[in-house]
Amino acid sequence: MTQGNAWGIGLAAILACGGPTGRKPVAADTVTDVPPTDSLVLTNTAGVEIWFTLPRAATSADGRRCVERGLEIRQGGKRVQVPLLYTGAPPVLLNDSTMRAMLWTHCQPGDPYLVNLRSGHPVRERAGAAP
Repeated sequence: MTQGNAWGIGLAAILACGGPTGRKPVAADTVTDVPPTDSLVLTNTAGVEIWFTLPRAATSADGRRCVERGLEIRQGGKRVQVPLLYTGAPPVLLNDSTMRAMLWTHCQPGDPYLVNLRSGHPVRERAGAAP
């Protein structure tokens, strides 16, 4: 194979994938089949980062489409997934060890959950309960 043929094959492979990343740019408010990348939601003073991850497409009862996202807690090289809690809104930091996140189902917010920032364990918040 000549050097010119190798370049041509490489270029064809890149173009077939839609560019170097293999994805086309997507507007932030557009729901498509292309999953959004992880995105930083908030941080606390101890360096804990909360990230949106694991996107899933959802549809409301009236047919409106949305993307619900999982949450991941990161600090240093440690990553902790928040299990079974998908949301469509950013969580709220309550203190250095707890955040509140709304559980979303079919593009609708539901019960609030208190999430331990060390373990990632979510517990449904009871009305009037303090974190």
